Amino acid sequence: MNLANIALLSVAGLTAGTVNAIAGGGSLITFPALIATGLPPVAANVTNTTAVFPGYVASVYGSRTDLGELAHEGQRRRLLWSLAPTSVVAAALGCALLLLTPAEAFEMVVPFLVLGAAAVLALQDRLRRIVGHPRAMSRRRQALSLHGMVFVGSLYGGYFGAALGVMLVAALGLVLDESMARVSALKNVISAIGGLVGVLAFGLFGPVDWADVAVVAPAALVGGYAGARLARRLPSAVLKAVIVVFGTGVGLVLLYRAFF
Repeated sequence: MNLANIALLSVAGLTAGTVNAIAGGGSLITFPALIATGLPPVAANVTNTTAVFPGYVASVYGSRTDLGELAHEGQRRRLLWSLAPTSVVAAALGCALLLLTPAEAFEMVVPFLVLGAAAVLALQDRLRRIVGHPRAMSRRRQALSLHGMVFVGSLYGGYFGAALGVMLVAALGLVLDESMARVSALKNVISAIGGLVGVLAFGLFGPVDWADVAVVAPAALVGGYAGARLARRLPSAVLKAVIVVFGTGVGLVLLYRAFF
């Protein structure tokens, strides 16, 4: 690995860690950077999943205050803890799909999923009037909705993961009556759980390039902490706008890559 590649991956890792903590979609930065260094797509994908994981951990630590406030009630704390097994199972299935099936068909769908998530977040208030405000939901309905959304999001995250944060924030915001910073904090936890599953699965069975991981991971760690601290200081409306704009951009780039 030459100095130019080291510099490229370091900048990409730092930027991706920051973006993942705030909005999600940082993989769109590191994935092309890894391909630019000469890795084939599948190897770049599994290497990327492994490399950005420390950034998720740092973002969880950086958003620990919001997580503590989110889980201050006993019932809610039990609900949040119960999401972990759902995320683990779904992420494992997603990793298996990546390693055992061709990626072309799913890659064609990914841009529409990302654009759809950005649209859901942008129209969140209107959609709440249709599906019902979180305060009007029963605990059972809220729990089932959260598990369903976490399962789908973690499945996608295990398979590819670009803009996973955008999807999770959009979906969780429909069923949680919380600030965007707190929803983003929960998104960081779910992303970290899925990322850990990916590291274990791809580390054992995937073609991970560990030299590239050694460059990207420390940079993503720093970026993840910085991004989480920044997200806490942004007003909910501003944070939502940042996520919508970035998610739309990610979706359009993925759409271009898939069809052109």
